[in-house]
Amino acid sequence: MNPFVLAGIGGATVAASLWWVLAPRLARPSLAELLADPPPAPTGLVPAPAGIGALGVPVLAALGLPGARTRHRLRMCDRTTPDYLAQKATMAMLALAGPVVLGPVLALIGIPLTLPLLGWLLFALVLWTAPDTELHRHARQRSEQMRHAITTVCDLVVISLAGGAGVTGALTDATHDSDSWAMRRLRAELTAAAIRHDPPWTALDQLGDRYDVPAAAELAASLRLAGTDGARVRTSLSAKAASLRTHHLAELEADAHAATERMSLPVAVLFGGFLLLIGYPAVSLIMTTL
Repeated sequence: MNPFVLAGIGGATVAASLWWVLAPRLARPSLAELLADPPPAPTGLVPAPAGIGALGVPVLAALGLPGARTRHRLRMCDRTTPDYLAQKATMAMLALAGPVVLGPVLALIGIPLTLPLLGWLLFALVLWTAPDTELHRHARQRSEQMRHAITTVCDLVVISLAGGAGVTGALTDATHDSDSWAMRRLRAELTAAAIRHDPPWTALDQLGDRYDVPAAAELAASLRLAGTDGARVRTSLSAKAASLRTHHLAELEADAHAATERMSLPVAVLFGGFLLLIGYPAVSLIMTTL
């Protein structure tokens, strides 16, 4: 067979594999999906995942996957365990298909299999850890967004309490000033607590545990004092809101510095390559004349 044909087949296989991995990450929700209300919590059976990865879900579940930390992150991202295991199984099948597809092609071309084997091991490791990396990034993003929403709610609750509103009315007014997913989640939890005749700070406690936001538990403790003991907590809430704002601004500044450093890295690598390009002929000439 023509080597160019074999190279084309190998390139098409690699391109299809990369598209399979990167297509879910590059997908972006539409404006209607972003503005829509969050879906209701599942009340019964969870639908089985579709696709070829569903075949490996029982195997990975028998191996004890996912762990407790991964399950917590799945709850933060409102994802189900079967979907996560199906994604992991798909990545594993894709990694195992690499040697089967590219091995005969490389053997026909005459390339030794040592270097491709190392590359395949690295590629398989990247595929296996890709769902966990994406889940960790999404969970961290959700935790930050929920913390920012709690900071906003704390500010607005202070204003409502200063105007003479009660704890429940202050929380209700504070969560109706935004339509982000975090505020919608807060509204849904507060509504559920009201239906169950639970105090509203229990919803904040649950959100703090679910999204790893200690500020939510602190706000719930302060509102519990105001609601049960009649304590005047407006001053402490105002100080807490100022502290949260300062912490938020410090995080934004740190993210900006990190982004600046990441932008300078490609320039440094390009400059190093340019120095190597213009310096290699001189160094080679010196080494040959010695």
